[in-house]
Formats: sequence, C-alpha cells, structure tokens
Amino acid sequence: MEYNTEREHLIIPEYGRHVQKMIAHATNLKDKTEQQKCVNAIIAFMGQKNPHLRDIKDFTHKLWDHLFIMSDFKIDVQSPYPKPERVKLAARPEKMSYPKQKIRFPFYGVNIEKMVAYAIQMEDGELKETMAGMIANHMKKDYICWNKAFVDDDTILKHLNQLSEGKVKTHIDFKLIDDKDIQKPRTYKKLKKKGKNYKHRGPKRR
Repeated sequence: MEYNTEREHLIIPEYGRHVQKMIAHATNLKDKTEQQKCVNAIIAFMGQKNPHLRDIKDFTHKLWDHLFIMSDFKIDVQSPYPKPERVKLAARPEKMSYPKQKIRFPFYGVNIEKMVAYAIQMEDGELKETMAGMIANHMKKDYICWNKAFVDDDTILKHLNQLSEGKVKTHIDFKLIDDKDIQKPRTYKKLKKKGKNYKHRGPKRR
C-alpha cells in the first residue's frame, strides 16, 4: 500500500494529484503539437472545478499560472498570458508599516477624531452646529457600545470640547439621542433598574 506521505509532494493541493500527474505527463511530451493539445485539455479540466468562472479572463490567467507552477516551470508551451517568473513568485512582499497614531479616547475611535478635525475647519454657523450634533450622537453610541452602560450627556459634550479644543460646539438647545434609542430594550430596562453606575455584563460562560 502506498501512502500519500511517500508520494510526490503536491505543489497546489487544491487541484489534486490527478491534475499534477497530467501536467507531469504533458511536460515530458516531445511532440510540441501534441503537448499543446494536452495542455489546453488540462486547462479546460482545471476550469471545470469552477465552471461559472471558466470564461472570466482573470480566472483563466490564474489557471495558466498554476499550470506553469505545478510543472515547476519546466513545461514549454504557448500561453495566451505572460509566463510567471520563479523569482517574482518567491519574492516576499514588503513589510507594511503599522499606523502608530495615538487615539485620545479609544472608545470613540480614530474616525470620530477625523470628523472633529473636519468640523473644526468649517465656518461657524448652523451647518457647523448640526455637524457637531451628529458627531456628539455618534460619540454617545460608541461610548455605550464600548462600556455597555449609561453615560451623562455632559460627559459626551465635555469630551467633544476636549477633542476640538473648544472649537466645535452644539447648538444651545441641542439634545443628545436618548439612551433607550441606543440600548436594546431588555438591556435598557436592566440598566435603568440597576442605576447609572452599573456596567452591563453578558451572560456567564460555562
């Protein structure tokens, strides 16, 4: 009995051992015409695994690239696409730089800070006050989502004032969205009963 561990390594396991054997057979063919016909048949067979993508240009390009890779770049046939290069395939991508931006209030996130920065550049007036109200409502939603508890409106407005350095303010008659419109009804009733200092916790895991 022959075990898979004793067989040839599968280069792209998704296609299975039969496809790899067919490509190995095509690679060893001496007749170029016969070899081209064989390769075209193999490409068609590989595409049958995803028939809805078989006629899409990018998908067909991927099939040809995989064929050359599974042949260890030894097969020499005419391809409708540029042949992949071993060097480029083995090259490692450049390391992405991780953003090291310090967020003043993590529970609001960086997007709130960007919104505040945009509002600061706006001209004073009704539109800026409306923008400030929208930001404040988002801040309250984010705060409750993070802390799972009630929050005083004065706290939200205080944080908005700190983030904008006093340059973004809501209208004097503006009222923030009510807690019951943010919390789930069952959670809201529980928090209301426990008091504003109570922090809601999810069910205990067994």
